[in-house]
Amino acid sequence: MHVYSLPLTTRFRGITTRHGVLTHGPHGWAEFSPFEEYDDTEATAWYRCAWEAAHLTPPPTHRTRIPVNVTIPATTPEHAHARVLASHGCTTAKVKVAEPGQTLAHDQERLEAVRDALGPTGHIRIDANGAWDPDTALHNLRHLDKAAGGLQYAEQPCPTVEDLATLRRRTTIPIAADESIRRTGDPHRVVAAHAADILILKVQPLGGIRACLELAEELALPVVVSSALESSVGIAYGLQLAASLPTLDYACGLATTSLFTTDTVPTPLTPTNGMMNLPIAQPTPHTLTTTAAPPTVRTWWEQRVHRVAALAGLPPLA
Repeated sequence: MHVYSLPLTTRFRGITTRHGVLTHGPHGWAEFSPFEEYDDTEATAWYRCAWEAAHLTPPPTHRTRIPVNVTIPATTPEHAHARVLASHGCTTAKVKVAEPGQTLAHDQERLEAVRDALGPTGHIRIDANGAWDPDTALHNLRHLDKAAGGLQYAEQPCPTVEDLATLRRRTTIPIAADESIRRTGDPHRVVAAHAADILILKVQPLGGIRACLELAEELALPVVVSSALESSVGIAYGLQLAASLPTLDYACGLATTSLFTTDTVPTPLTPTNGMMNLPIAQPTPHTLTTTAAPPTVRTWWEQRVHRVAALAGLPPLA
């Protein structure tokens, strides 16, 4: 078991360093990296995914190349513009908005910069991480849609399924559900409440490829496979999920390794011409050494692995 520590190029999701665990099993390397604030019960799905990746044969695939978006943090317009231009041909951008301490004007300026970099034919989607009530979301989406020159969709603009459903009845901008799929305990409520047009699937939080495929079939809405800010080992398994889906209508949010200053593999998984190949992510002794977490962090994660493994009813990761 390897506990990693990866610094971020800029603050993202409120953190500047990402921690997680890598393990190696009969079917290769796997990652367990629930965010530190998630409790042990929520982390069990992430653990099941890591166990599946290390110990089970992946399902059959339908494609070997995956279209991906560039992810833009809640950063300056200049940095946002530069990230799009450096995205290796991505024609879709996912832009973080509603960052604490920032204003709607900041979000508008960032979206205008992204549109300028993408050109008129690129797609822009936003992610508010459930920051708004329906009235605020409706007001902000009107302005952000204009700044972006048209939004492909808004991801989790409101925190609850009920709020998403209310907003969706009042706007023509498609709504994507993320946290409402992976954190409510009942993703079927999203469909029952007509709360979303698109589902965001993240392979670790939902318990692995098999669980995601089953959920996608049951919910029967278009899906976008997205990263949970993993290292390249975790991203490789997300790409495996994207390749396993019968249909893939949207670019996936899996090109996130550029948010790190280093990675757990020698060559981080990045796109070419806006596409990512179905890869094998293979750490080396050098990358394991250079990404090793400090002793106190390693101990915390080792203890967490044993607690979560017990809750999941599975052996601890090796």
